Amino acid sequence: MTEMDIEYGMSVVDKNNKPLGEVDHIVMDAWSGEPRKYMVRLDDDVSAVYFTPENVAQATKEKVKLNLSVEELEQT
Repeated sequence: MTEMDIEYGMSVVDKNNKPLGEVDHIVMDAWSGEPRKYMVRLDDDVSAVYFTPENVAQATKEKVKLNLSVEELEQT
């Protein structure tokens, strides 16, 4: 994973470069202050998926690319 802070509003794509939406919520660890999970409201604006820092393949200032497909995310 490229070391870059993931921020609100960043575009998120799955491992197949399918656009999922934007980072809508960040769940922080109360003890360490580090991010534990990120929420992306899917483009249909009805459902959402969560991903962890371990699910990130690459993070740049343009987008976050995950190492899972949207189908794999929905199963977790």
